Amino acid sequence: MTHYSTLHTHTDSGIHTILLNRPEKRNALNHQLMEDLTQALEAFAASQTCRVVIITGAGSSFCAGLDIEHLRDMAAAPGHLSATEDYHADAQRIATLLSTLYSLPKPSIAAVNGPAIAGGMGIATLCDFTLAVPEAKFGYTEVRIGFVPAIVSAFLRTQLGEKSSRDLLLTGRLISATEALSLGLVTRIVAEPDLLREARTLATRLIRNSPAAMEATKRLLGKFSDHHLPHDIEAAIRASVDARSNADFHEGVSAFLEKREPHWPSAHNTVKEPVGK
Repeated sequence: MTHYSTLHTHTDSGIHTILLNRPEKRNALNHQLMEDLTQALEAFAASQTCRVVIITGAGSSFCAGLDIEHLRDMAAAPGHLSATEDYHADAQRIATLLSTLYSLPKPSIAAVNGPAIAGGMGIATLCDFTLAVPEAKFGYTEVRIGFVPAIVSAFLRTQLGEKSSRDLLLTGRLISATEALSLGLVTRIVAEPDLLREARTLATRLIRNSPAAMEATKRLLGKFSDHHLPHDIEAAIRASVDARSNADFHEGVSAFLEKREPHWPSAHNTVKEPVGK
């Protein structure tokens, strides 16, 4: 079995479990974790022994979104060609991870053991089933640091529709597991001691079904969004690259790291329309 520096994987009776394993960083996404998780999902998709995939997090968090050091490096990069290429590669890396999870031919279950924020919320809610502890929090908080929740928005609009997506993406607010359940982003709320047992119980139930029929069902559901999702993801990648060069992003990350309120440059660049126009 492949060794991953940021994951632990376990296989038992057709159930492949992926443990996001950066607990000291609240399982935040850096380059290595995104690449490891994508590689693991691709391997499980091709495996004849894999019937169901479970994803959970080590420690008290599921996934806190992009790593703080990762954010600092992005905000500090100068605005030259190589930086733009790096921005595009990073946005493509996130898009590839979420697309791989969304199109996984095997059923997937997220066992959300704690906060699932930004890209972490994307991973949690793009699984076919999302079980969450009552204490779990969810949110697309990117606008609070001057960033654009670009890649996740392409998938969220498919899941929720535009009105609810605007609410979550524009406010950047955190929501409870109960509200996520009411929105249809969480399948069931499960007490923390029972979380992995319930995930495995669900996985065992799924294994009783026809693998071919479940794969065909997932493929069919994916086709309903095939006509717009690839285009939406490409547009989201471009928006993500542009956002990383924006002065508000640099200010937002600096304010976040310095634990202060941001002073948005764009708030002082508003052009007022002439009276009566």
